[in-house]
Amino acid sequence: MTKYRHKCINSEILDELEKIFTRLLNDKDCKILEFGGEKDHIHVLFETPPQIQLSKLVNTLKTVSSRLIKKDFEEYLKDYYWESAFWSRSYCIISTGGATIETIEKYIQSQGAKEQNSLNSSPPESN
Repeated sequence: MTKYRHKCINSEILDELEKIFTRLLNDKDCKILEFGGEKDHIHVLFETPPQIQLSKLVNTLKTVSSRLIKKDFEEYLKDYYWESAFWSRSYCIISTGGATIETIEKYIQSQGAKEQNSLNSSPPESN
């Protein structure tokens, strides 16, 4: 989730975040299975070896991506942030032991589409 839930993730930033996360996870012998997001948060479905400490991995992902995104999109983000953080401190990790990978992938794919549909729909006509 972005700091203060600012809705600042546009398609360019989302694409760059996917590249950053893919590179960082590959460096840790992890693999991205699905990546998506909305204007104020992202979803990443990934496989990781059991010896990876998830809290350290998330810290690395958030720290490095924050630094790179703030540098690459400095002009765009200056209206949203006046300090160094891009992400909030919170995160959620869910094990997929009970759900199929396909179910999780469909959920992640639907998240951005749901918001996009609400942005594109016209308001109801009044009588």
